Amino acid sequence: MKKKYYSDLERLRSLKDEEIDCSDIPELDEAFFEKAVIMAPKTKASVCLKLDEEVLAWFKSQGKGYQNRINALLRAYMEAHRS
Repeated sequence: MKKKYYSDLERLRSLKDEEIDCSDIPELDEAFFEKAVIMAPKTKASVCLKLDEEVLAWFKSQGKGYQNRINALLRAYMEAHRS
């Protein structure tokens, strides 16, 4: 990730609740909650997967969340090749 991204996150983390401008966020009424649906996240299976060292090193060098990125890449490949 880029340094600016992390500095932005750090700046946001340091804000107190009262410093956050929420004036442009509409209040949620009963109608919203009547239509709301609880969505459980998809479960992930824990697997042992053999990868080339160079491939794994590259994904790890991209920073935190490399396993999610590998999963996203595999999902995109799967969806592109579904019949």
